[in-house]
Amino acid sequence: MATPAQHVTLLKKAYRRWHASKGKDTAVWLELMADNIRVRSLAEGKPEAAFAIAVKSRREFQQYFDHLARDWEMVHYTMGTFIAQGNHVAMLGSTSWTNRRTGRRVDTMKADFWTFRRGKAVEFTELYDTAALIAAATP
Repeated sequence: MATPAQHVTLLKKAYRRWHASKGKDTAVWLELMADNIRVRSLAEGKPEAAFAIAVKSRREFQQYFDHLARDWEMVHYTMGTFIAQGNHVAMLGSTSWTNRRTGRRVDTMKADFWTFRRGKAVEFTELYDTAALIAAATP
């Protein structure tokens, strides 16, 4: 069983790769995930955030990434504070993306919440400024 510190180390490496690839290296996340990963995104169901779908599998999470890459281009993804307890890790950071259709940029604080079991992520919830995201995506 992995320790909270090991979970944080795994996530820090993943966030660094994600930032360095400007959101193109989706394998970094898929490698961390259990087959039955559950993902929740704050803008879930909003047409301006087609990527924000309810995810119940690693395959569905790839669809999330496909929609994200189609509609948005990453400017940065900056890690901040990590808090870990047991199988849970929270990360508070910031991110910025440009909408490919409108050319508008969204800058937002980002809170990610992870749950691990047997060394794999089984739950992921992300929170961000949905109003700013929707404004950037609206022509």
